[in-house]
Amino acid sequence: MKTIKISIIYFFIIWVCSCNQKTKEDVFSKRINNYLIACETNGFSGSLLISKKHNIIFNKGYGLANKEKEIQNSPEIVVDISSVTKQFTATSILKLTEQGLLNLRDSLSLYFKNIPKDKRDITIHQLLTHSAGLVFGIGEGDFDQIPTEQYFQQLFNTELLHAPGSKYEYSNTGYSVLGRIIEIVTEKNYETYLKEEIFQVAGMQQTGYLLPDWNADLVANEYYFNVINKGSQIEKYQRDGKIAWPLKANGGINSTLKDMYKWYQALDDKKIISASSLEMLTTPYIKEYENGNSYYAYGWVTFQSDRGTKVITHNGFNGVSYFDVVWLPEEDIVILFASNSFTSGVSDIAWEVEKMIFEENYTPEHIQKDTHSEILEFSENYKGNIDHLSNELEKAFSSKIKNVFNLDRLARMYINEKEYDKALSFTELNNKLYPNEGVIWDTMGEIYFETNQRDKAIHCFNKALELKSEDSFCFWCEHSSKQLEKLKLQ
Repeated sequence: MKTIKISIIYFFIIWVCSCNQKTKEDVFSKRINNYLIACETNGFSGSLLISKKHNIIFNKGYGLANKEKEIQNSPEIVVDISSVTKQFTATSILKLTEQGLLNLRDSLSLYFKNIPKDKRDITIHQLLTHSAGLVFGIGEGDFDQIPTEQYFQQLFNTELLHAPGSKYEYSNTGYSVLGRIIEIVTEKNYETYLKEEIFQVAGMQQTGYLLPDWNADLVANEYYFNVINKGSQIEKYQRDGKIAWPLKANGGINSTLKDMYKWYQALDDKKIISASSLEMLTTPYIKEYENGNSYYAYGWVTFQSDRGTKVITHNGFNGVSYFDVVWLPEEDIVILFASNSFTSGVSDIAWEVEKMIFEENYTPEHIQKDTHSEILEFSENYKGNIDHLSNELEKAFSSKIKNVFNLDRLARMYINEKEYDKALSFTELNNKLYPNEGVIWDTMGEIYFETNQRDKAIHCFNKALELKSEDSFCFWCEHSSKQLEKLKLQ
């Protein structure tokens, strides 16, 4: 009888503890949900997954993955993970290292013929840590289909930014070089290797560039500032039939939160690489910023939390969509976050959630309505005379336009959309508000260049160069100079 009573008390205590834990989880989920609903009201569109001790404790989507078909976001929606692709490349390199097929101390001269002297001794380790000194990018954007030999010849003929191994300089091209090394060593296409050796092992069926058999209705459209439908990256891959080297192995892989959670589990359970290789993958090697506390590992950024615990993270942004991974191995927590529309404050959401996990009384400010979204909505709904759009924009938004880039960013978007009348309206207003900013004249020059107004284009590009500031970096000067050279040849 005594034994029975003790057992009843024991199970009662377990039941009470279980109920208390469930209540805490319910309260936590409600806090997160309320925060994200408030963000959704002001333009957030995406999904969030949180796991603790390999148990999913939050898993929900907000906003629309496809506004035209009214398809809701969810963790099963396919999204662009952008630069989070790099950790797949880094993991593959370590897997090949385990198999004895390459060494992290290997230099580029082992894999590429006739490489310039200043780049022959760049190592795989330096490529992995963004310390090789290679430039950020090559080519005219992510979809510039430069032939393989030409791409790497052009890259290796560029001037190094610094001596290899001397400092950190984020480089997409460095990871494209790693992707090519994977192809050379395995004699397989980069995506084929990932599918066979990485994704299938992890049980990931919805991850890749071209190979997955995706349901089109589950592929998210990307919405520029949550207003203009830019379609999906997958549509562009399928149009080209291959992945361009400016993107391959450094970005652009598409996946779902569900698949990325499988990836996290496979890594954490050492199904892909060994424990020692996982340690190498996430070891802090090189400081990102002189005054910062974050370090680049292999395809991951790592630093100490304010609790003194290890944080492993990386984000990705393609200009429209945003992806974030926050992995806290010592606390056995992972946060996966995706948005198919980048607006102001979206990049903070995963980190606000991280604070909420560890601070019961923390209540974050939800994101505010993005000024860019408001201006774009106004422009897209404007039915009046296009010649009056600039004046109408000024009346409605002059008090909200805080800097030259608010309108310039949108003007350049309209240039890409070939809506030059709207682009010019935005640029004219920007020039009125900020008359001495060279970047505006560069944008205006591009509008006239694209519409074959040669004399006006030349005037604008020259004006852009005249307004170069001696005490700041002229990021538009190279573009203005190149366009002027083109115009001289016409």
